Amino acid sequence: MRVVLQEAPFDLGAESAAFARGGRDMGAIVTFTGVVRDFPDRSLEAMEIEHYPGMTEAAMTGIAQEATARFSLGDALVIHRYGRLRPGEMIMMVATAAAHRQDAFDGAAFLMDFLKSRAPFWKREITADGAEWVAARETDEDALARW
Repeated sequence: MRVVLQEAPFDLGAESAAFARGGRDMGAIVTFTGVVRDFPDRSLEAMEIEHYPGMTEAAMTGIAQEATARFSLGDALVIHRYGRLRPGEMIMMVATAAAHRQDAFDGAAFLMDFLKSRAPFWKREITADGAEWVAARETDEDALARW
């Protein structure tokens, strides 16, 4: 299991390939990549992501450990960026490996849902009209109910 918090961009292809070279007893690998998206009605210039060093890594690691145990994952990877990101840039990557595909899919979905709602990140959207903090969304909280 590897959890990485970084400001710099990551190489999705290299990270995916390295992860896929893991254990030979894994029958499924699932990857997800989160990307900064623009809003047609607001024209996003950038998203700034802030965090508390130490606290954020600990929370991300705890979530990854829970997913690994709960879904019998053979391996997990979480990469999350912080700082100023523009539309189209990758924010995060989740990869899971398991003996069976459903465990890999469920583990990845669990990680994505809990990272979005429980990892201590603060996001601010910057548009031509100014900047505003992103509030928690009820739909993100609702997604946790299935777990």
